[in-house]
Amino acid sequence: MEIDLIFKIAAVGIIVAVLHQLLLRAGREEQALMVTIAGIVVVMMMLIGQISELFDTVKSVFDL
Repeated sequence: MEIDLIFKIAAVGIIVAVLHQLLLRAGREEQALMVTIAGIVVVMMMLIGQISELFDTVKSVFDL
């Protein structure tokens, strides 16, 4: 796994956490929830390629 992927995920997490707190303090709970969900979706999209690569590696190891 590439180390820059970990840093990207951490950066998204930090940005989402800050935005979530700012929106909560402003009384915008619904938007805070949407920011959190959007952050999760962004991270999952980043991980899809890595998960696909993992499955390909497992296939090649077990000759499936």
